[in-house]
Amino acid sequence: MSYERHGFEYAVLRVVPRVDRGEMVNAGVLLYCRPLRFLAARVALDAERVLALDPAADLDGIARALAAVVQICEQQPGAGSAGLQDIGRRFRWLTAPRSTVVQPGPVHTGLTADPDAEADRLLAALVLRPQPPGPRTAHDLRD
Repeated sequence: MSYERHGFEYAVLRVVPRVDRGEMVNAGVLLYCRPLRFLAARVALDAERVLALDPAADLDGIARALAAVVQICEQQPGAGSAGLQDIGRRFRWLTAPRSTVVQPGPVHTGLTADPDAEADRLLAALVLRPQPPGPRTAHDLRD
């Protein structure tokens, strides 16, 4: 296993149920590592958070839009012409600014030896709800 670190780019996928209000919920991440020819999307739609912003939000439509992003990244059947593009063009197309319910955030960079694990880490850090800490013990209180 190689521990050489490679540059990568990523963007958070945001759900903006009412574009006029500008409120958003993070719902996924895109990660592109050119040197390793890696492109992936990780998505996790928190319906409760979306409905808190807009009780009339089209959750099925949002889920379909997020699934389409995954299809394009993985070049799955049904990804359309975007899924046929080379890996860099797919990432650039997916991260192009748009005024729709599912929007990419700004592109950020980093270094990683394992882009697949990095995508999982970014999903946990930027999208999933934080997990409450476990119960504290008397030993924890002394520290």
